[in-house]
Amino acid sequence: MPALPKKYQSRKAEITASFIEAVNQHIDQILDGSVDRMYHIKDIAGLLFIHPVHLSNTIKLHTNHAPCYFFEMRLMEEARKMLQNPQLTITDIAARLTFDNSNFTKFFKRFEGVTPSQYRQQRTTIFAEGAESVKQKA
Repeated sequence: MPALPKKYQSRKAEITASFIEAVNQHIDQILDGSVDRMYHIKDIAGLLFIHPVHLSNTIKLHTNHAPCYFFEMRLMEEARKMLQNPQLTITDIAARLTFDNSNFTKFFKRFEGVTPSQYRQQRTTIFAEGAESVKQKA
């Protein structure tokens, strides 16, 4: 297969960068409460003035990942951060990320391999063990 001309390669990179920036802005808006529903690919495509199929194909060609991958990775990053705060319940975290509790648990477990409560418990145990070893060295 012949290589794509440079102008098309740079356009793919530009579309991908704009898409990732739009995803990050959207998730920031969800977290700060200014938006209460998760966008679909067609919504992001509309913001970028690109046909959804073209956006999806371009992202896949440029990154070898489907567009939803970028949503999912950012949501997992935020979920992990929030789970470190023991004052936030899992239900609160799920709602903040626009999930119901059951779907959030399934979503989280699919990527992390454990439920959110198991993840939180593991992190608490690791932190406690680390603090204990620091005390013993002192």
